[in-house]
Amino acid sequence: MNRSIILWIAAFLITMASAVYQRMTGPTYPVAGTTTMRGVRVDFALERSHGGNSDALVRVPVRDSSVHAFLEWKRYNSDDPLTKVPMHVGDGGVEGALPHQPPGGKVEYRVLLDDGVESIALPDQGFVVMRFKGDVPVAVLLPHILAMFIAMLISTRAGLECLSRQPNFGKLVGSTIALLTVGGIILGPLVQRYAFGAWWTGWPFGGDLTDNKTAVALVGWLAAAAALKRSRFPRAWVLGASVLTLVVFLIPHSLFGTELDYRSMPKESARAADAQIHWENWEFSRVSQSEKNPILEKDGDGSCG
Repeated sequence: MNRSIILWIAAFLITMASAVYQRMTGPTYPVAGTTTMRGVRVDFALERSHGGNSDALVRVPVRDSSVHAFLEWKRYNSDDPLTKVPMHVGDGGVEGALPHQPPGGKVEYRVLLDDGVESIALPDQGFVVMRFKGDVPVAVLLPHILAMFIAMLISTRAGLECLSRQPNFGKLVGSTIALLTVGGIILGPLVQRYAFGAWWTGWPFGGDLTDNKTAVALVGWLAAAAALKRSRFPRAWVLGASVLTLVVFLIPHSLFGTELDYRSMPKESARAADAQIHWENWEFSRVSQSEKNPILEKDGDGSCG
């Protein structure tokens, strides 16, 4: 097989592995696990990111009508007390909704299951943190993702080119710089604007690692491009830029990302209003569905169970 093809395949495999690692270790990857309820296995996945203007649906695949489910939540890093609302039976199991938050707003939550004998919390320790964001048009998001992935691919291929006796870096370096510029410097801020209402949240305006690592990678490749013309050891500069890009892109996406500071906001009654709306919606659902869903029945004291 042609040596160049082998290097391209190796670059693709490295890029794919780094992308999967970045995704699975990032703060937006669902919290998944397995538990048992009445001897029945329950596989769950609790989301940590929600886009759009709707409430965030939380679903756990429990269909046993004798199991009572509750959604317990509060705004993240706020002084709010915990709000506990019943979940209802839906097509995929028990369901509940977290009230929509402004872009960058976060809610910490967990699901409580109780069958009268056994009580289980999902997750079993702590809470899941979900971040809300605005909708990003596919026409903007898809080119951004493709540009960044291909930039990483060509960057890795350029690093592997250092293994050649007579490396040819010119097009690889130029293509990497062009794709990082388009994907990270042009489309990246546009995605950020749609999602969180800000063009740039990295240095010097903030500590968003997603923005910062893109800038660091681009600077590394600009230095490598300059070294191709001025340095006696361009191979070292290209290898350094390639390794630097790989390292910074292994940093989980959205780490230290945009976060709404609830404590700096004026106190208002939105949280209580949201809770009341959800309770009223649940009451309506209970009246219309209680005959076929015993989980929605209430005791005389106004609590489920």
